[in-house]
Order: sequence, then structure tokens, then C-alpha cells
Amino acid sequence: MGLPQRDREYHTYADYRQWPEDVRYELIDGFAYAMGPAPARRHQEVALELARQIADALEGSPCRPYIAPFDVRLPQADESDDRVDTVVQPDISVICDKAKLDERGCRGAPDWIVEVLSPATAGHDQIVKRALYERVGVREFWLVHPTDRVVSIYLLENGTYGKPIVQELEGTTAAAILPQVVVDWVRVLRED
Repeated sequence: MGLPQRDREYHTYADYRQWPEDVRYELIDGFAYAMGPAPARRHQEVALELARQIADALEGSPCRPYIAPFDVRLPQADESDDRVDTVVQPDISVICDKAKLDERGCRGAPDWIVEVLSPATAGHDQIVKRALYERVGVREFWLVHPTDRVVSIYLLENGTYGKPIVQELEGTTAAAILPQVVVDWVRVLRED
């Protein structure tokens, strides 16, 4: 079962910006998917610690991490923002090209995206968003499964992700495209 759609109409970023802020949506190929209620506390703790470690490791580099809600607009070509029909809010986006950043968020594919799976979004993240991130050229994509205690790492090679690297959330894991970022899973999974 996927995430509920707002309706069966085609929408653009112009429509998206007019919707009330109390309900969050993502647009994928013009279809609006409801993001549901706020993620569980555990999801937020995992995402926050990952973002903290990534930000610390990238200090002084041109790469910057951003956490949801943060609009990532994914144009198909050079259409204006109002005509963009795909806008997502990954848990963590890392952008190394400052030209992609503006006051509204990011326009173009981030270099690295991390999604922390929640029961309500797991299928959507693993199927719909994985295919989208591959299609638009996200160089590295992590799916973090806190409950199953594994991370699936997809690396873009020749335009496709291929088979993921699946690791247990033990020890440390370095980002392939940003090897200075080394995630300490003990810190991520710590429950105080």
C-alpha cells in the first residue's frame, strides 16, 4: 500500500506552494502524495543524529546537509519553478553545488540523500522514491532501517543504482562519495 494521494489531478510546484502548510505533500511526476502525520520520535532521533554527524564531518567543505522539511525541486529540463512537477522532502539531503541552492531549497538532484524508514512511508521510499532518485541522478542514496538495523546503500553507476550494499547498523559506515563522512551507528542508535 502506497501513500495516499491528495487527488488524481496533475499538479506543479505553483500549485504546491498554494496549499496550506499544516499538511505536507510531495509531488512526484505531478501527483501529490500526502506525507502523513509527523514521524515517530525514534525516527526523528535517528535522522537528527545522522544529520549532526554529517554536518560535523562536512564542516568547512562546500557540501551542506539539509533536513526535512526542505524542498528539493527536480525539474525535467529547464522549465520554470512554477512548472516543475516533482518536489520531495528527503529526511536528509546533501548538496555540494551551491548553484542548486536558493531561498526555496534545492533545484536539481542532491549529491546524497538519506531516508530513514517509517512504517507509513517504507514502501514509498523503497520503491517510488528510489526509482525517482536513480532517474534524476542522485549519486548516493541510503535507506536506513532503524527497526531492522540495516542500511541499504545505492550508488549511481552509469545512470543506474544496481544492487544495493546492505550493512548492519554496527560499527561505522563511510559515505562513498564523501568519504570524510563516517557514520557511527552506536551514536545513531543510542537510546537515552
